Amino acid sequence: MTDNVSRVVVENQLVRFIPQTPVSQNDVVDILNGQRNGDVVIKIIDSPRATIMVDKEGRIIVHGTYKTDVARSVARQFLLRLGMDDKGLRTENGPIQASYQFDCGFHVAKMNKTIGESILEFDERLGGCRIDDKRHNLSMLLFANGMCVVTSARHHAMVDIAVRYWRTTLEEHGFVYIASESS
Repeated sequence: MTDNVSRVVVENQLVRFIPQTPVSQNDVVDILNGQRNGDVVIKIIDSPRATIMVDKEGRIIVHGTYKTDVARSVARQFLLRLGMDDKGLRTENGPIQASYQFDCGFHVAKMNKTIGESILEFDERLGGCRIDDKRHNLSMLLFANGMCVVTSARHHAMVDIAVRYWRTTLEEHGFVYIASESS
């Protein structure tokens, strides 16, 4: 096996911030023209581009950034626009979404099996294989062209470990093909 895979590209990191004083959803609607959607209030931020959700406990969830420091800056700016203090703002990192391009292709339509505790299931609608990776506690969507989308990972390093593991494991099970072969 050659190891010519590109690096993990973190597409999004979900980050939650907990202010000392909970954010009032009503204030977000009244002051910043936020929109109610079920149990959350949503506010789109243009610069930097991000979506803020305020849950019913008054916590701030920042979606659309992939760096925690950028998300923190968005949350601080949001609090200041509401006239709130940003002192004592606690951070909780949530799952990341990442992508990875393998140096090979995969016979994804044949991937309906269990390997260890992980379940591989071909999804006809998407044309890719869903991998419920119990070993690394994440989910993957793998396409025939070698593109892999990883969701619900806790750290980009875990994504890197997982894709290297699956490259080797799928090769051992005969699911890998080189670009000159047909899928």
